[in-house]
Amino acid sequence: MSTIRQSRSGAIVTLTIDRPDKLNALDYPTIDGLQAALDEVEAEDALRAVILTGAGERAFSAGADIPSLAGSIAGGTDRALREIVRRGQGLTRRVETFGKPIIVAVNGLAYGGGCEITEAAPLAIAAEHATFAKPEITLGFPPPFGGSQRLPRHIGRKRGLEMILTGDPIDATRAYELGIVNHVVPATELLAAATDLAERIIRHPATAVTACLNAVTRGINLPIDEGLAVEAGWFANTVPTKGVADGLAAFLNRHS
Repeated sequence: MSTIRQSRSGAIVTLTIDRPDKLNALDYPTIDGLQAALDEVEAEDALRAVILTGAGERAFSAGADIPSLAGSIAGGTDRALREIVRRGQGLTRRVETFGKPIIVAVNGLAYGGGCEITEAAPLAIAAEHATFAKPEITLGFPPPFGGSQRLPRHIGRKRGLEMILTGDPIDATRAYELGIVNHVVPATELLAAATDLAERIIRHPATAVTACLNAVTRGINLPIDEGLAVEAGWFANTVPTKGVADGLAAFLNRHS
């Protein structure tokens, strides 16, 4: 049985991690199921944006499924790297580079892998009761899904290291202050806020949205000259598109 639920409303698809009894922990079938769901969304041009959330009210995701992780580690380094790191980093990289906007709606705990998915996503909104943590150090290892690299890049080395080295949780307000999430809203308004943000994005041409996502994601960690070249390349990709022609025509008509 799939642990990823999917619902669609127009051009917006909501993917829900559905293991509430396990605080939506990311076992291997769930990670693979989420990858498969993203493949499906990517292939459908009519789907323009993704909202990713967790089932229930307690957790977006409490992170990696510990029994699965323990079994892989017991199998030795090569197996652990293959089953944990490669799979987990593959998921967060997919979320980070996805050609359609992914908005994480954090409806509770976002610990470990749940926090790493939130870091990787281009946009995130948190419920007021949401909390975020990097507890991997309590198990004796660093974050394996990309969190040791993305979090310090997002919030600064010292603030990132404080979360990574202590494992202490932070609340939604602090996550907003650090830039881990875009907005904090009451839990009852979380999905509506995520939907509103998605709708404000997809009113624009799909080609422009994809170009903006890729220009930022691929250029952000490059030296400025290389980043500007990435920006120029994605601008060039949009020049011959219908979205540019329509946008310019509409502007000129309004101002003629």
